[in-house]
Amino acid sequence: MNFESIYNDCFPFWNTLSKSDKEFLCTHSSKVYFDKEQAVHSNTECTGLYIVKSGKLRLYMLSEDGKEITLYRLSPGEVCMLSASCVLQSITFDVYIDAEEPSECYMINAAAFHTISERVSAVKIFALETAVSRFSDVMWILQQIVFMSMDKRLAIFLYDEIVSSSTDTITMTHEQIARHLGTAREVITRMLKHFAADGILNVTRKGIYITDKAKLQQLTH
Repeated sequence: MNFESIYNDCFPFWNTLSKSDKEFLCTHSSKVYFDKEQAVHSNTECTGLYIVKSGKLRLYMLSEDGKEITLYRLSPGEVCMLSASCVLQSITFDVYIDAEEPSECYMINAAAFHTISERVSAVKIFALETAVSRFSDVMWILQQIVFMSMDKRLAIFLYDEIVSSSTDTITMTHEQIARHLGTAREVITRMLKHFAADGILNVTRKGIYITDKAKLQQLTH
């Protein structure tokens, strides 16, 4: 597999590496596949750096009582740096990563990437900047949890879903939405009933169909 051409497109530091460093990273690279909801990474691991080729990865935190809260999701072309936490020694919180749908990724072994990052400052800077760039997403989630009501958070989530997927139907279960928002399934079910009564959406066996996007968007403000 020609990892070099892939990394040349993904990494701004690639052309600053020596030939031997490039070969070293390519030698310690692999293509990996994940089924839907398969665990990609847990806090006990330092698996490596992932580049999403297809599918979608979900990064989340887990409370002591088992409640999940989604931090952000990664789509094709995006780099997952927190799965190589041993490269980022200043990252001390626990993060979990699952495949939200069947996914194919390129992975660079964490130890190999760490070796190069310790020797080449441009690689270390890339790793830190990639991780830091995602903290705006994390802070947005924190802002929602602390300052927003659950109905507004749900409205934001639903609206973001239909915008990103370019469809009016959301096929997630109530349980999946609850996991994203860090709440109970019953809470989501109750709020969806309220939204349905207000003419914003319909809940069917096939999913949640948004009938009034303008009204849903108003709830996000």
